[in-house]
Amino acid sequence: MPFVRIDMVEGKPETYRKTVGDTIYEALRTQMNVPENDRFIVITEHSPEEMMISPDYLDIQRSPNCIVIQITLNTGRTVEMKKAFYHAVAYGLHERVGLRLEDVFISLVEVPKENWSFGNGEAQYA
Repeated sequence: MPFVRIDMVEGKPETYRKTVGDTIYEALRTQMNVPENDRFIVITEHSPEEMMISPDYLDIQRSPNCIVIQITLNTGRTVEMKKAFYHAVAYGLHERVGLRLEDVFISLVEVPKENWSFGNGEAQYA
């Protein structure tokens, strides 16, 4: 039940955006035990001026192509699972779309299961 938001600089082709979404979804499935078809991804493009990403925080040299991935998901994954997920996403994006490892920023937001409604005005997991 993760909800993925991806923010990137405008101008990337549709195939790039689709591959980014596919890569993250595959890493969620393999590293975070997300069930098949649990795919909720929103990609938003921004002008370069709207992406105010530090180019060197923690001595990581980011380019203007840095993408921000924020995932809201249920609590309960281990630190090891999260590390494996970060690695799978960064290296997957590097291999599939040529994104630099330094340009993959990921933030996980963990919430209790009762904080979801997938439709019909119901809390399906409460």
